[in-house]
Formats: sequence, structure tokens, C-alpha cells
Amino acid sequence: MRMLSIASGSSGNCIYIGNDHTHILVDAGISKKRIEEGLNTIGLTVNDLSAIFITHEHKDHIGGIGVLTRKCEAPVYGTKETLDYILSDTSMGRLDAERFMPILPNEKLMIGDMIVDPMKISHDAANPVCYRFFEGDKKAAIATDLGYVTEENEEKLSNMDLLLIEANHDIQMLQVGTYPYYLKQRILGKQGHLSNESCGRLLSKIVHDDLKKVYLGHLSKENNLPELAYEAVRLEITMGDNPYQASDFEIEVAKRNEPSGVFEF
Repeated sequence: MRMLSIASGSSGNCIYIGNDHTHILVDAGISKKRIEEGLNTIGLTVNDLSAIFITHEHKDHIGGIGVLTRKCEAPVYGTKETLDYILSDTSMGRLDAERFMPILPNEKLMIGDMIVDPMKISHDAANPVCYRFFEGDKKAAIATDLGYVTEENEEKLSNMDLLLIEANHDIQMLQVGTYPYYLKQRILGKQGHLSNESCGRLLSKIVHDDLKKVYLGHLSKENNLPELAYEAVRLEITMGDNPYQASDFEIEVAKRNEPSGVFEF
């Protein structure tokens, strides 16, 4: 199994996860050209895609889906509410509705030789999910846009080998920044986004001996910095009620505008 963050941030998200036989995209919030360029770095094209999974209908997660689906034949999966929004969005251009396949949270499905498990999350979207992936005994999860972490979320994100998890904002930067009050409250609320500290506290609860790597993703352009996210998360892990130090794990901040390092295990 391998993961490549093609783009991750408040302005666009697209993550690849797969193996030699199965190639999956999670979200398509950037242009088809950038998706293609990202896939090219690992020897793939959009025509190699087995499936595209959408977490929710916000533009930074679906902006490129129209052009992408006209250039490749991969089916698109998401909750019915998410897909209904996409299919009704005239800015997407022509879409083949038969290729959009509804899923339900907590109902696993098989794509090639990988199991995909959609997980319900709290976010201000129609019916948002994040995803876990299983190939044999290998386990990975991509979890962003988490307003808050439920007990079920925490349990399901435990024992993963590989995680891409949201560290969206620095609370102080957000509070003193230029966003209007209502938007600040939305981001800080239970249907918003995880702060750096909240991300770190979650990780401090779920780190374990076999965790191989953590990507920090979906950073806000206006209300965070890669260095702040990295150090805040590391501090929470080290200071948390667990036997680990942050240096025990490989942690990388996923880049906004270019692919991050591919991780294979």
C-alpha cells in the first residue's frame, strides 16, 4: 500500500492511495492537470484510476471532478447527498450520472483488492465521510474536515499503519485574523475543522508501536503555517498521556500546491 498527497489544504484536496493493482483517489478539489501531474510522479495517469471517492461537496474537494470524469472512466463514490449536490451543480459541466455510485457510512465495499470503509464525520456538509483502507493486514486512513472527533472516530482511527489527518488552523491566528466572526465561529465549531492542538491531542491518544507515518493535512492558507502545525502536533504527542515521544514517529506536513513525498509500506 502507498499514499501520495497530491494536494492538501483549504484551497484544494486530492490524495492518492493504492497498490500495484488498485489505484484510488480521495477527493478531486484541484484541476485535472494537477491531478495528472501528481499521478505521473508515481508512474500513473488518470486512466489508471480504479475509483474516485469524495468526502463531501465543498469546492476544495470536488472542484476538478467534472473535467476529471470526462477524461477517465473511473466510477465516483460518495454518499447520496454528496453525489446529488455534484450532479446538480451546473458549474461541473456534463456528467454521466450512471458513474456516480452512492455509498453509506460504515458500509464497507471492495475496490480491486482493497477494502474501503466510509466513516461518518461531523462537518457542515450534507452527509460527509472520511475513509479507511485495508489491504490484507495493512491499514490506512484519510481523515480531514473533522469538526470534532467522536468516540467512534477515535476508535476507528486507532491501530492504523498510516494516517493523513487534519491540522487545519492555529487557534490564535484564526482569532486575530481577518475572517468575519461567523466564519471564525464556523471553523471553531463542532461542524468545522480540527485545530493543530486538537489534531495533536487526537494523535496522542491513538499513536501505537506499529504506526509508520502521519501526514498533517488540510492546513488553512490564512490561519496556519506548516511549521506551527508540525511543532504543535509534536508537542501534544510528547506531552500527552502516552509512553511515546513525537520523535518516535515520522510526521510530515502535506503540501498545499505540490505533491508530498510518497510513502509505501
